Amino acid sequence: MSSTAPPSGIDHVDERLLRTTPLKKLLARPELGSVVGAAAVFVFFAVFADSFLRPSSLGTVLYAASTIGIMAVPVALLMIGGEFDLSAGVMVTSSALVSSMFSYQMTANVWVGVGVSLLVTLAIGVFNGVMLTRTRLPSFIITLGTFLMLTGLNLGLTKLISGTVSTKTIADMEGFPSARKLFASQLTLGGVEFKVTVLWWFGLVALATWILLRTRFGNWIFAVGGGADAARAVGVPVHRTKIGLYAGVAFCAWISGQHLLFSFDVVQSGEGVGNELIYIIAAVIGGCLITGGYGSAIGSAVGALIFGMTSKGIVYAEWNPDWFKFFLGAMLLLATLLNAWIRKRVEATK
Repeated sequence: MSSTAPPSGIDHVDERLLRTTPLKKLLARPELGSVVGAAAVFVFFAVFADSFLRPSSLGTVLYAASTIGIMAVPVALLMIGGEFDLSAGVMVTSSALVSSMFSYQMTANVWVGVGVSLLVTLAIGVFNGVMLTRTRLPSFIITLGTFLMLTGLNLGLTKLISGTVSTKTIADMEGFPSARKLFASQLTLGGVEFKVTVLWWFGLVALATWILLRTRFGNWIFAVGGGADAARAVGVPVHRTKIGLYAGVAFCAWISGQHLLFSFDVVQSGEGVGNELIYIIAAVIGGCLITGGYGSAIGSAVGALIFGMTSKGIVYAEWNPDWFKFFLGAMLLLATLLNAWIRKRVEATK
């Protein structure tokens, strides 16, 4: 019995062996749309704001971006994992309040308060993760409840302990100078002053990128965000992954909270409300999908940079700052549309 050979004009090649052009690789990057947007924002304010290109302005823009970027990184990872955290903004304030009030009331070295704050903040993050995995309620509901509880606790406990809506100063306590150096100092590079938060931000972006692209946990994050049931079927520890992601948000909230405290000596208990939306916006502008399973830490950094350039660019252009939210909303819509268009182009070329 003779076998029939396949037509000579048809080659059956495994699609995994097909070569990918540099252009296709570039288009497949989640942060491409945000990079284009960042370049457009930079050119826009370079033209309309004379002082935007001054060296001193660079440090100011990077500082504004870093205060958002530190939190946008773990929020982006959480969104890639398919979840949200609406308590992230007030958690930063909670972390600062715990550190300040524990140090002041216990008359201890401020590093004791910093350590206690870390444990408490991580416990809040783990609480969010455990509640999510045990109850199977949407993360929106779980973290909204945490947001409301923390908002009330921040205000209520501060007034109960301090008698006012702000904490007492701890600037004269032992350990304060060294803690300020770690969390709120300034560096001078090339004649330009930079806040240490910029280094924290860059370090977290590098760490998160390494986790996403080079570790098993990074694969788990993408798998869980793409589909929890499918991920569980192939052995991914879905619950542990989500709890770990919420703990990551809490850890970065602790860093941001300590910066808030050691920058100003005291903390206002009502701060942080609304910042959780800014973190989410930065992640979405950076290419993260609301549905999960797609995004990057680098994209969140670019999204935070757009925030920094926009917030300070409006000031340098001497425009009414009331327009800031308009520009931020426009950036969100444009970046989302651009990211969707790029993804369709990539899928069409496969």
